[in-house]
Amino acid sequence: MLEISPRKVVQVIFQAREKRMAEAELRAFIAAMNEDEKASLVALTWIGRDTFDADDLQEAIETAKTEATTPTEDYLVNMPLFADYLEAGLEAIGINPSEVEEDFFDR
Repeated sequence: MLEISPRKVVQVIFQAREKRMAEAELRAFIAAMNEDEKASLVALTWIGRDTFDADDLQEAIETAKTEATTPTEDYLVNMPLFADYLEAGLEAIGINPSEVEEDFFDR
């Protein structure tokens, strides 16, 4: 089970796509997350880049927790295609980022 709200993931995707203008805010947003949310974010990224299958979400989350050696914000922000991987990860687990994005911007 995902340990972060899809809405937060979409917010990270949005900020990551605006990286040059919002990198400090993106780093701060990720840094403020709890460890479960950070691990889920990393797991979604790994699923999006095909390191793990969507069926292995729990294993990916546990691996992210046990293998964390650098601040999550540094690891993710420095990863090329980070936003694309997150979006693909959401899609792989059955969450449509476009629908979540509409909800995100409607509030």
